[in-house]
Amino acid sequence: MKILITGITGFVGSHLADYLLAHFSQVEVYGIKRWRSKTENIEHLSSSVKFYDCDIKDPHNIYEVINKVRPEKIFHLAAQSYVPASWEAPNETLLLNISGQTNILEAVKEIRHREPDYDPIILIAGSSEEYGLVRPNELPIKETNLLRPLSPYAISKVCQDFLGFQYWHSFKIKSIRSRAFNHSGPRRAEVFVDSNFAKQIAKIEKGLQPALIKVGNLEAKRDFTDVRDIV
Repeated sequence: MKILITGITGFVGSHLADYLLAHFSQVEVYGIKRWRSKTENIEHLSSSVKFYDCDIKDPHNIYEVINKVRPEKIFHLAAQSYVPASWEAPNETLLLNISGQTNILEAVKEIRHREPDYDPIILIAGSSEEYGLVRPNELPIKETNLLRPLSPYAISKVCQDFLGFQYWHSFKIKSIRSRAFNHSGPRRAEVFVDSNFAKQIAKIEKGLQPALIKVGNLEAKRDFTDVRDIV
């Protein structure tokens, strides 16, 4: 089985590649990365994964990779995934997340137009941020909750979600639309709360920071899952 992972250099993408290679002997893993991406998360995979430098915002670029590999499963994990950054750069967030998703779906559609037997499954990595404004009487959140996104990032993920829905109904392109909640673990970027707290604690233990942890909103409630369980 051929599996293509976009965003393979990232937190979840690298762990997914680890899991697939460790548990499925017959799998061929291919990864899409940006030419300028940091590669420390995937250096140990250099002999096991075929990598392609690709800009998912470029429809021709993404088509070439999918047409060449012909993956049976596509895990679309590449995204601008940091909510605060989406406020600072909303246009870039919307462009990357929405056009990247559209380009993958369009590439599959074009190949299927010529070869109807090509029938991959696309995993669309959504987010719990899609639910946004959740009222007290709606807790705990169910999959059927209304989507009330509250950030440009959340809007982009709702669009990705609905694109998967639309391309199934219009073109019968198979997709699985996930809405994962917070996940943590090794390789998590330090801008995220759990990694940031861990880094501060380590610095305090080494005497590099006063014994005071800088925090944000402590009233927020979140579910966390280890990334190795998520994949």
